[in-house]
Amino acid sequence: MMKTLFLQPPSFDGFDGGAGSRYQAKREIKSFWYPTWLAQPAALIPDSRLIDAPPARLGMEPVLADIADRDMVVLHTSTPSFASDVKVAQMLKDAKPSLKIGMVGAKVAVQPEESLLKGLPIDWVARNEFDFTVKEIAEGRDLKSVDGISWRNNDGVIVHNRDREMIHDMDSLPFVTEVYKRDLHIEDYFIGYLMHPYISIYTGRGCKSRCTFCLWPQTVGGHVYRTRTPGHVAEEIRLAMKYFPQVKEFFFDDDTFTDDLPRAELIAKELGKLGVTWSCNAKANVPRSTLKVLKDNGLRLLLVGYESGNQQILHNIKKGLRIEVARQFTKDCHELGIKIHGTFILGLPGETKETIQETITFAKEINPHTMQVSLAAPYPGTFLHKQATENGWLDESHAELIDENGVQMAPLHYPHLSHTEIFESVETFYRKFYFRAPKIASIVGEMVRSPQMMKRRLREGVEFFQFLKDRHAA
Repeated sequence: MMKTLFLQPPSFDGFDGGAGSRYQAKREIKSFWYPTWLAQPAALIPDSRLIDAPPARLGMEPVLADIADRDMVVLHTSTPSFASDVKVAQMLKDAKPSLKIGMVGAKVAVQPEESLLKGLPIDWVARNEFDFTVKEIAEGRDLKSVDGISWRNNDGVIVHNRDREMIHDMDSLPFVTEVYKRDLHIEDYFIGYLMHPYISIYTGRGCKSRCTFCLWPQTVGGHVYRTRTPGHVAEEIRLAMKYFPQVKEFFFDDDTFTDDLPRAELIAKELGKLGVTWSCNAKANVPRSTLKVLKDNGLRLLLVGYESGNQQILHNIKKGLRIEVARQFTKDCHELGIKIHGTFILGLPGETKETIQETITFAKEINPHTMQVSLAAPYPGTFLHKQATENGWLDESHAELIDENGVQMAPLHYPHLSHTEIFESVETFYRKFYFRAPKIASIVGEMVRSPQMMKRRLREGVEFFQFLKDRHAA
């Protein structure tokens, strides 16, 4: 068995681009997702190690020290971080020429040949789901016999092996909690709307929805929701409670945890027996009856992608959601006491100055507890990227999706709406949503009731205003 290091490489300060982040960029409030996509194959390989450099604030020195007795390094990469990650790979290769280096992630999954051509120190890249791909390579198998990879042979020729079948028995994967316990400091991971410290795991992969912008289902996860059994999920939560008694909240990071409502209810009832607080990703169409079951069994918050307040834009991106359904869902959550962190995207196809205002008005009307505004990002491998390329909406200078400081750019533009107009609308959105008397009163009320929340909101406030300052500087 090859001694393997799984690495989320050092990057921009505060860059949330880990193997679990859907938008790889510096956020308005510093946040770090768990590197679950790296932890999963790491759990399959004995004597492996996972280094997640950005949240641990690690530079190259400890990474270079670790590879002294390693045979292989598996790096997670992304479109925004790829150029930087190749430099890291070259530093590793320079320090130990015999080291085998592989890359995983959506970027290399959909652009394997281009990635190998631009990444000379890389020996192989994994396409699609890569857990057992990496395990087979670590076992010492000849690369020509490993499904799901593209690799460079001894003559420098790039070879594309056949695709790997997707995993359907999700219970066959070991618990990532074991790797979290072994290699991570969980207090390093924080998300503004989740209680701290939190733990994030997947209970399934894939998403039935066909949103044109969404990265993981179109590149790695697929559109079939492949799930773990409720008992298997509960068993891992029991283990995590034992390992991490300080955890305040568990987050289920499935693309859409509510894709299977009966299963969601069964898991909720298992969690209710354990008495834990939990949150998950949800689509804004969950019926009130299911919401009540979830709430009665420990659900605190739903992370909901509303994207836009304009129905035509939702049609354009194949969201499969009607505005009136989202309104009723949100009303039900408010009445049941379920908090919502709403996410919105500006610059999607069909966006105009008027639709931006419509979305801001909609957000203020439904009034989620907190919200996040992102810029439409056409990641390679998504239908949105294909659209943008074919229609001339994406300039080459914006292809990496972030600026030199890791802050998200507005990569798309339209004949009637410029990069700059879309970029500046993010700040307008935040100000109009948060700088309202009722919202300010709500935030202040939270802070008064909880000293911990006061400390947290003050820190987030400083980070938020620094974020706005940095955007102006850009």
